[in-house]
Amino acid sequence: MPTPPAGAPAPYGQPSPYGSAGPAGHEAPGAGGPHPPHGPHGGDGDFDPPRPKRKRRGRGLLITLVVLIGLFVAADRLAVNWLENKAADEIKSREGLAIDPEVSIKGFPFLTQVLDKELEEIEINLDGLVTDAGQGRPVRVTELRAVLHQVKISGDLSGATAERASGRAHISYEDLSAAAGPGIKVSQAPKNAEGKSQVKITGNFMGLSMSANGTVSLVDGNTIRVRVNSIPPAIPGRLEQEVRSRTDFDRTVDGMPSGLRLEGVETTPEGLDISVGGSQVDLAN
Repeated sequence: MPTPPAGAPAPYGQPSPYGSAGPAGHEAPGAGGPHPPHGPHGGDGDFDPPRPKRKRRGRGLLITLVVLIGLFVAADRLAVNWLENKAADEIKSREGLAIDPEVSIKGFPFLTQVLDKELEEIEINLDGLVTDAGQGRPVRVTELRAVLHQVKISGDLSGATAERASGRAHISYEDLSAAAGPGIKVSQAPKNAEGKSQVKITGNFMGLSMSANGTVSLVDGNTIRVRVNSIPPAIPGRLEQEVRSRTDFDRTVDGMPSGLRLEGVETTPEGLDISVGGSQVDLAN
């Protein structure tokens, strides 16, 4: 059989003249030389263990953060509720009130305000405040709302003083009538020529009916004053002093935090609207 030319492949079924090596010393495919890597990561076909996914790690951190925030908020609310109750008890005890004041501390977070020893805002509600106004007739404040701003607190939380305060009080005509003399009814009347608020005062005196307008004003920051402008001609002059002893009255509103004052009064169809305010208002001592 003729010898095949150099470099030509051996006929089928006959061994290659190069043996197991290919041309130019290269090993033929399939020989016992190095094998190509197997699998996506090389090696002998074994796979590397799966690596942790970053998304799961991030999710775990997020859950931890949410839990920590929840614990902080819960602790913050518990602390603020404790101080609100403490302040309400202090006001009730110091002023000798029969009602429980409502104290609401605004702003979040509360704990950082405590560390700064200054609270942004505190709201006080004293609904149904009843005080002995003298002459055996108490005056009932239907509702009182006061907002205290920039409240400085002591290190042991035993005292608090507000830089300034504002709010409003309301006394219904029913409560104002009860604070007046017996048989006297107080209701709304138009303002006088000077624009001052007036009330209408009616009553019965020794069988004589009387109806007259009167002025309402504030005295000393804590007293409501009502005065009949003039006694109607139907009432004899000799009875004027006795009539005025029942129609003219001063009623002091006690029980407000020290430093809080009655500042202005307006008559409305429902009663007296009184603005309140003050500075260096003591919330608790």
